[in-house]
Amino acid sequence: MRGAAPSESRPLSSDLTDPEAVPYFLWDEPMTVAELRRRLESGSHAERTRLLAKVLREARDTEVWMFTTPEEVEQRWNELAPRLGRRRPFWEFLLRGWKRDGLLAK
Repeated sequence: MRGAAPSESRPLSSDLTDPEAVPYFLWDEPMTVAELRRRLESGSHAERTRLLAKVLREARDTEVWMFTTPEEVEQRWNELAPRLGRRRPFWEFLLRGWKRDGLLAK
């Protein structure tokens, strides 16, 4: 595409180990894995919350951990939960189980 940003001209990918790949779950907001990581680390608080919720909502649960930790999800739960849509019960189930099993602090 002429004049398009580099990430907008790349096909969507499920290879989340490639920093230049555009994750399949960012189909509506194309950015590379590297850009997503950068924004999750250094974006504004609002942007980090929005993007982390999007990862939890749209990525496969096993891939979420490439971008965050269970501890971060637990710590930010009150901000994230309202943004998770139909995936919220799934994450509530996981967090509850991890707390019960001692994998997360109660």
